[in-house]
Amino acid sequence: MLALAGLPLFFLECSIGQFSSLGPVSVWRVVPIFQGVGITMVLITTLVSIYYNVIIAYSLYYMFASFQSILPWSDCFDWADEKCSKTTRGSCNVTISATNTTWMPLDWVKENNLTCIANTTVLEESDLPSKQYWEKVTLQRSGGLGETGGIVWYLALCLLLAWIIVGAALFKGIKSSGKVVYFTAVFPYVVLIILLVRGATLEGAFEGINYYIGTQSNFTKLMEAEVWKDAATQIFFSLSTAWGGLIALSSYNKFHNNCYTDAIIVCVTNCATSVFAGFAIFSILGHMAFVSEKPVPDVVDSGFGLAFIAYPEALSQLPVSPLWSFLFFFMLLTLGLDSQFAMIETITTSIQDAFPQIMRKRRIPITIACCTFLFLLGLVCVTQAGIYWVNLIDYFCGGWAILIAAVLELVGVCWIYGANRFIKDIEMMIGKKHWAFWLWWRACWFFLSPVLLTAILLWSLITFEYPSYGTVLYPTWGVAVGWCMIGFCVLWIPIVAILKIVRAKGNVIQASRATKNWGPALSQHRGERYQHIPDSTKGKNMEEIPTVSGLSGYDNSAYL
Repeated sequence: MLALAGLPLFFLECSIGQFSSLGPVSVWRVVPIFQGVGITMVLITTLVSIYYNVIIAYSLYYMFASFQSILPWSDCFDWADEKCSKTTRGSCNVTISATNTTWMPLDWVKENNLTCIANTTVLEESDLPSKQYWEKVTLQRSGGLGETGGIVWYLALCLLLAWIIVGAALFKGIKSSGKVVYFTAVFPYVVLIILLVRGATLEGAFEGINYYIGTQSNFTKLMEAEVWKDAATQIFFSLSTAWGGLIALSSYNKFHNNCYTDAIIVCVTNCATSVFAGFAIFSILGHMAFVSEKPVPDVVDSGFGLAFIAYPEALSQLPVSPLWSFLFFFMLLTLGLDSQFAMIETITTSIQDAFPQIMRKRRIPITIACCTFLFLLGLVCVTQAGIYWVNLIDYFCGGWAILIAAVLELVGVCWIYGANRFIKDIEMMIGKKHWAFWLWWRACWFFLSPVLLTAILLWSLITFEYPSYGTVLYPTWGVAVGWCMIGFCVLWIPIVAILKIVRAKGNVIQASRATKNWGPALSQHRGERYQHIPDSTKGKNMEEIPTVSGLSGYDNSAYL
């Protein structure tokens, strides 16, 4: 997914954002009929930023909870029920003597160094302390989406703090957030190295690594559509492709910045970091499986279960566990803030493109208003049913809508505007390249990436199943809300397209042409673009000049 979708889209978005110095909505001056795709990107980013900061709030809560000599989820304390247990509960038949076989609890069998007779073990239903702490204390989870309950006040305060941090980092826009990320981007590497070194020295670490990427890996999962959709979503989420964030951030680049080198370095480093992080995580999970005498798959979880149940449980078994817990959740906090900065910057950049004068004078009040509004919308996610809403938004908005936006982005830029014209624009920034250099990019932009993403989109829609959180299935009305969220984001694509066609008096071709103000933002760079005009066109009226390197319909003042 990185090679066929992530990297091609990353390079495309970095290039088009840097070339035009515009955000994800205004950049569609390149193909006005597709401007709705930019609106879709911003709306998806807005919805995801609501619940994403809730996850940051969870990290803040656990980080503060780590400031105790004994971690509150390390054992079954007064908040636990009778199912809570640090060890596996059950019974089995065991041979006491040559003539005596009896039914005994697993704890007794273990204490007496005996072995259960094969196929006689019956396990009782039990929960780890970390799981009950997550559900009963942190979330105060209700029975379903329809049982909203009250607002969990300490999560609401953590959510407020998360938005204050985001607002403070972005109050001067890219100038302030660009300095903050020097720390938030580097610090996780320090923590990952510390966790990996510590994890590698623990008993059972090899079994965890072997399950993660070794002989115990389950490659049959590659036959499931959901895995491919998740792979695409993860690549798009971690690289920020098709979210609008790359276009927004690259719009602040210098015009001649080597965006090709940036794309290669960022994409490779990003995925290498993900693989590296897996070693740090699974080495400690392997130790947890060793201590609890369970197979590694039985202690591994995904999503929220990995971050807030399985890994905290593993950390609670280490010496000086509060220190490791604090480092881990502080790392999650910094990782989350990086992504959140990009999402909010996407929103504010779009506002700035639409209202430049207002944004220039009142950036701080608008940023505060934006963060306040999103905080209020996020309060539903810190109710007792909040985790269901978080999961619902993630399930619908973080997957299909992103794939739709990505496919249409490729179609608009490469098929309608023209990949050859787009390549000429890129070469203005990074210099002329040999024709063979572009073979792979042309293949991906024209065919491989859109076909692959369309196939994954259709495959996952055909195999759609009702979402669930744990054993709790979502009601029909909840699923309908999820589809409405996707519909609300995607609906702007046909609406804007129709409006553009109407304004062009029904001329679809005219509505698809780049606008007169499409191109580099600065006059000296616009002048560079006219160096592509052949001598035969000089002295002619601009209407008579043929389309050269995407020049048609462009603001021609510099050339004149």
